[in-house]
Amino acid sequence: MNVNVKKIDGSSALRSAELADGPLTGLRVLDFTTVVVGPVATRTLADYGADVIKIEAPEGDLLRKLGGASRSSANSPKFLQMNGNKRSIAIDLKSPEGQEIVQNLLKTADMIVVNMRQPALVKLNLDYESVCAVNDKIIHCTLTGYGSGGRYHGRPAYDTIIQGVGGLAACNERAGGEPRFVPLVLADHLVGLIAVQMILLALRARDVSGEAQKIEVPMYENVVRFVLEEHMGQMAFEPARGKTGDVRVLEPHSRPVQTSDGYICVSANTDKQAHALFEAIGRPELKTDARFATVSGRYSNVAEYFSIRNEALREKSTQHWMKLLEELDVPAMPYNTLEDLFNDPHLEDVGFFSQLEHPDEGTIRRMRLPNTLSAGERRNPMPAPRLGEHNAAILSEIGVGLEEQADLAERGVIASQ
Repeated sequence: MNVNVKKIDGSSALRSAELADGPLTGLRVLDFTTVVVGPVATRTLADYGADVIKIEAPEGDLLRKLGGASRSSANSPKFLQMNGNKRSIAIDLKSPEGQEIVQNLLKTADMIVVNMRQPALVKLNLDYESVCAVNDKIIHCTLTGYGSGGRYHGRPAYDTIIQGVGGLAACNERAGGEPRFVPLVLADHLVGLIAVQMILLALRARDVSGEAQKIEVPMYENVVRFVLEEHMGQMAFEPARGKTGDVRVLEPHSRPVQTSDGYICVSANTDKQAHALFEAIGRPELKTDARFATVSGRYSNVAEYFSIRNEALREKSTQHWMKLLEELDVPAMPYNTLEDLFNDPHLEDVGFFSQLEHPDEGTIRRMRLPNTLSAGERRNPMPAPRLGEHNAAILSEIGVGLEEQADLAERGVIASQ
């Protein structure tokens, strides 16, 4: 399979494009990532116009099965949410023919995102040095469990592993008495969005220098920084002046507060807000109590402050407190269950949910992008792709004819449709 591939200069394409589908129109991303952390990053790039080609093994991304049941058993709910606006090609990367396809795709790409460990990258010629030999303007982003240079580098990592070693589970132990994972893949989502930030910084650096850029985004170090920015506490000083932790955030009473008929979330942080809260709960004398009159006083006596608040709010309904606290300009909102979110009036006002048709799953629910940008976003959203759905189109773009495509499918180099 010898083809002449026209290289796309992504930076000039970005400058000259009309940006009809967002600021990343004209950029091509090769996405070799699986499960959550990488797909979150590449989906974000796709949402704002990048042509993201999801390159999967013939058996497909693990998340197609791992993320819950679906009508086809091939596109889990999580997979659908984290892989919209991408195209899929399914290739046996270990075969010589599969390697040649990837090499030709690399010549057309602006960036590559991977979350394999280094030995696998080298074996598949997807490490930075090998990729740069094919495309000397590439942005190469590797998502790792642990940063290079440390003794943990190369160990396998999933979200729960990073939550445990990185301090997130310890926050739950301090607040609730036992170590618990946050019940969503928080580390994966956090690091995936950080990867987008780093990719855009690298894109700017390449535009200025004209040189390839190498990015490493380790989950462990990013989560540790995230946790300790919040909870370094008195360990921020040398020598340490006390314990770690923001006691206000870690206080067990810091939670949705039970009312007479449900729950409410209240955060009265400034003196003005706290004093208004004291009026609302019928305890105006607390405004001049040294323990609660000031920010520093309430911080030092946070357990008692939250306990008084929680006991008072238990006496009346959520609606009663919402009306009163809104009048007093005290930050408060009702507690929502996961199911409540689908009927939230604000989300309805902003058109947060819409519907999209998927060829295998039927009508699926889609969320709009929360953030707006004057440069826009992808105008015509695409559902998450079927495995290898775009084999023919992508191979045709690099000069592989239909007869050769049929031969590759017959020999198992690409997944058959």
